[in-house]
Amino acid sequence: MTDFSAPFSPEVEALAQAIGQLLLARGETLATAESCTGGLIAAAITEISGSSAWFERGYITYANHAKADMLDVPPAFIDGLGAVSEPVVAAMAQGAATNANARWAVAVSGVAGPTGGTPEKPVGTVWLAWATPNGIVTEKQVFAGNRSQIRSATVYRALSNLKQLIETAN
Repeated sequence: MTDFSAPFSPEVEALAQAIGQLLLARGETLATAESCTGGLIAAAITEISGSSAWFERGYITYANHAKADMLDVPPAFIDGLGAVSEPVVAAMAQGAATNANARWAVAVSGVAGPTGGTPEKPVGTVWLAWATPNGIVTEKQVFAGNRSQIRSATVYRALSNLKQLIETAN
């Protein structure tokens, strides 16, 4: 028989639950914009019962033109520095928050592998961004592991930093 156990670790589920409680208490909402994770962040969030009260929507913008079409990322950002870059992920976060009318957004773009890496952006390179009431916060990570591990690490980092940002926001 196939095992259909929980798709996310208890740690990820706990983060999503805590984020929901924080946003509910603040009366605020969240949007996501994902490239390399392909919707895994939104899936982790919607694993929480009642998340429709605080999760507005998720954008999966895997193709570069989708980032421009759906999130208003300037094509010049992508053409100049590539999709896996700070300006692109910051624009993704801002676009998700603005287009979803959400107070918070998280965005990720990275090289999950096993192909696609370069000396400047090796496999595991991920840019993350959070649109907050106080502006955009960005971070670059280089995660180790296979494709699945890199994507899972990205989900965890995106949610753990989001939780911390909400906890420390005015």
